[in-house]
Amino acid sequence: MAPPLIQLKDIKLTFGGTPLLNGVELNVATGERVCLIGRNGSGKSTLLKIAAGLVESDGGTRFVQPGATIRYLPQEPDFGDHKTTLAYVEAGLAPGDDQHQARYLLEQLGLTGDEHPHNLSGGEARRAALACVLAPSPDILLLDEPTNHLDLSTIEWLEQELDSRRSALVLISHDRRFLTNLSRSTAWLDRGRIKQIDRGFASFESWRDEVLAEEERDQHKLDRKIVDEEHWLRYGVSGRRKRNVKRLANLHTLRDQRRNYRGTAGSANLAAAEAEQSGKLVIEAKGITMAYGERKIVDNFSTRIQRGDRLGIIGPNGAGKTTLVNLLTGGMQPDTGTVRLGANLEMATLDQHRESLDPKSTLAEALTGGRGDQIMVGGKPKHVVGYMKDFLFAQEQRGTPLEVLSGGERGRLMLARALAKPSNLLVLDEPTNDLDLETLDVLEDMLGDYEGTVILISHDRDFLDRVVTSVIAPEGNGRWIEYAGGYSDMLAQRGADLKRETAKAQAPAEKKEERQAAPASAPKRRLSFNEKHALETLPKKMEKLHADIAKLQRVLDDPNLYAKDRKKFDDTSAAIAKAHDELSAAEERWLELEMLREEIEQA
Repeated sequence: MAPPLIQLKDIKLTFGGTPLLNGVELNVATGERVCLIGRNGSGKSTLLKIAAGLVESDGGTRFVQPGATIRYLPQEPDFGDHKTTLAYVEAGLAPGDDQHQARYLLEQLGLTGDEHPHNLSGGEARRAALACVLAPSPDILLLDEPTNHLDLSTIEWLEQELDSRRSALVLISHDRRFLTNLSRSTAWLDRGRIKQIDRGFASFESWRDEVLAEEERDQHKLDRKIVDEEHWLRYGVSGRRKRNVKRLANLHTLRDQRRNYRGTAGSANLAAAEAEQSGKLVIEAKGITMAYGERKIVDNFSTRIQRGDRLGIIGPNGAGKTTLVNLLTGGMQPDTGTVRLGANLEMATLDQHRESLDPKSTLAEALTGGRGDQIMVGGKPKHVVGYMKDFLFAQEQRGTPLEVLSGGERGRLMLARALAKPSNLLVLDEPTNDLDLETLDVLEDMLGDYEGTVILISHDRDFLDRVVTSVIAPEGNGRWIEYAGGYSDMLAQRGADLKRETAKAQAPAEKKEERQAAPASAPKRRLSFNEKHALETLPKKMEKLHADIAKLQRVLDDPNLYAKDRKKFDDTSAAIAKAHDELSAAEERWLELEMLREEIEQA
């Protein structure tokens, strides 16, 4: 076996009373791809900083193979006094490194190199930081949440780039799909120690559940053994003093073992405070358009959102996702077209811009608005400490300034604030950023049980597949198209992935000239009159069939119908079966024509 490039042995670190890291071991060999998994606050980022040599541990040893190069990507990069992103990336290169890699990677990541680092958005800052760590082609890459603030096309580019490199990787990420595609082994940091398997993230969750189930069985056996020994102590002590002393010592050992056992952290208790039910129609947009100058953000977009829908909105950073959401929810007025909001709407919003919180305020003040120790949850007062515990905050964190919270803790705080407000429409902008996998699971379950409607902006492919019922994606020049199903379903229907921002920016004039110079091709396929008519009339027909089926079903819901009127029962049963067949045929024909229309428009 090849010697490790980096080896951490018996690493110990304590903040306060409970050890954060307690005898941690981690070895990373040449070309190895390790995903580092753990709950928020378990010490993953701290361990990565120790591996990078940025934090000194209380005990243990760190070995790096002589001559091996390491680059570390923090969650929040420090650009120092650099005047441009190019200068920042070039500063990370060693004398023998290829200087051209700096500009090449910045261009691949959608930056020019001339941007001032202090004027960058969150996504641009992450791209510049990625270019900085990738440009030297190091032996070891330590990446802490590399996909945060990146759009889907850039995440997929980064996957391909990392997969093609020889560098060893240690990855911390909440993005399941990213970890599944890149990792080959898994290190689970749990209660101060690491458990490791030589399998990628795809095997982690089932393995973790097996480990925890085995641990629970062991603790149950330990509890039973203590009960038996205590029963002996009370009723079965014999006159053999030497044997009794040894057995009593064993009982003390068992009690110490039980007392020192650190159980797993509980799951967050995420629950949205639900308002009264909204009307069946939540939002109807017809032909809405929005432009900034000559640039069209939304062009002639229409959609109809019903109660209970889970709508995902994806696209490159700057494509106009937030603008589209603001148009749909009434926060902005379109230049043309109309938006109709349904009856009795109560909206709660999760904004991705966590920096809007005052970093000097405390956790309790952020939840209560600085007023007392009560927070209104669903219109009812609840003590702030109890509500904090629902989101896995300890009572001792009540007075903690927000500036010292981890990214995951800030994410849970924003969720806590959003979910306290009674709602029947949740608008969530990047809710998964920095959340650990267990909290992601609970958030998915909560959204599944939520009786209202959800509009979700996200770049997390796995989360979209698990949560949404339809996806709206940009097609360029302000065109947005809605696809049924999750992210994978959208890819299957489009037959291609979203274009990268850099591809859109490349030589538009040249592409225009190429189109003009292209030889005349066969006449473009167009929808026939009958196909256009069917596209316009089928939605109304499907809506009528739904109403007919509901009406017939109410007749069949009478439990005494069969006994009272057998003929009516048979006729109604036949009619509802026929209506279902007609509805199925209409839906299939409409989907076929809609896909044909999109194919023609994209040709």
